[in-house]
Amino acid sequence: MPRHPPDPLAGRSLDPPPPAIRDWLVLIHAPRIGSRTFGRLTDHFGSPSAVLGASAEQLGRIGLKQETIAALRQPDEAAIESVLRWAEQPGAHILTRADPRYPSALNEIPDAPPLLYARGDPSLLSEPQIAIVGSRNPTPGGRGVTEEFARRLAGYGLIITSGLAVGVDGAAHAAALEQGRTIAVLGTGPDLVYPAVHRDLARRIVERGLMVSEFPPGQGPLARNFPRRNRIISGLSLGVLVTEAALKSGSLITARCALEQGREVFAVPGSILNPLARGCHALIRDGAKLVEGAEDILAELAPRLRALLQEAGNEPALPAGSETGLASDPDPDRQRLLDAMGHDPVALDELTGRTGFPVERIASMLLLMELDGHVSSFPGGRYCRARGAP
Repeated sequence: MPRHPPDPLAGRSLDPPPPAIRDWLVLIHAPRIGSRTFGRLTDHFGSPSAVLGASAEQLGRIGLKQETIAALRQPDEAAIESVLRWAEQPGAHILTRADPRYPSALNEIPDAPPLLYARGDPSLLSEPQIAIVGSRNPTPGGRGVTEEFARRLAGYGLIITSGLAVGVDGAAHAAALEQGRTIAVLGTGPDLVYPAVHRDLARRIVERGLMVSEFPPGQGPLARNFPRRNRIISGLSLGVLVTEAALKSGSLITARCALEQGREVFAVPGSILNPLARGCHALIRDGAKLVEGAEDILAELAPRLRALLQEAGNEPALPAGSETGLASDPDPDRQRLLDAMGHDPVALDELTGRTGFPVERIASMLLLMELDGHVSSFPGGRYCRARGAP
């Protein structure tokens, strides 16, 4: 398939890549070295630099072919320099598995990509994420369900992760941006937008979220790369939601990856007459959790979400033996938010104005307060005090 010209989207500033990244690039650009072989080599020798410093005899003993050893001795300097020049652009980042910004959730999977090429805000990679995937040709109802889940979950402060494909992926990204942030995992290089119809959407994602890929700049769309992309979508996420899918949908590959990685799988049921509901029904028969609203997902993930938010410092640890932080040991910020909320539904932006808290902080608190039964949510991203709240 022909290579597509790069799409220069706006982005954020970055720090120049450290010199050690070049060793990672030499290793990953060598033929016959994929994620698993890269991991085996660095586990054995200790680092990419140590691999490059090993003798041909040592590399041969661990199983490398002569073609690969020769490429390590004489790397494709033009390709490596091209990647490093790309990384000098505003908003461009290269994250190695040794980089503290590399997401720990992804690092847990057996074939984690050694490098991630990113455009936008890489800090989102370490925030709680829900993947939403599905058909490339959803029904109007399936698209609407996707948008509703994405808005609701993003409104709670969760990052919506998907694959930038047409259909459900694009609907999930666009709806998430209405209420929060999103991550697009690409099957191409980070400088390309595929499909081209999503160029404007990709621009907005870079400005308010993140586009990320394991494939280097300039890599065009190849059919074999998209299933590999799916393991990253699920690996980044706490769980995968399939909103509408046929039995042979690529989104079922993402669901299988999620199960293999120990992630939760959620599926939205549909009409037995709808062929695009059969994939979801098959997942439910195989053990996926049937969900009818965002609250079903939040309830299932509540313990893990609470732990992640506390680890990130977005919520104080609850006192021992306490079911709710507000009931026994009120947190001043949460109480202040509750007092500002009143008893009539209010939008997130208005709560930001009343309290002075950033949107991300409010979204985190609202999530836990609703799980604790102190806040009720309403359509349109509005909230009010629950009956009986302190």
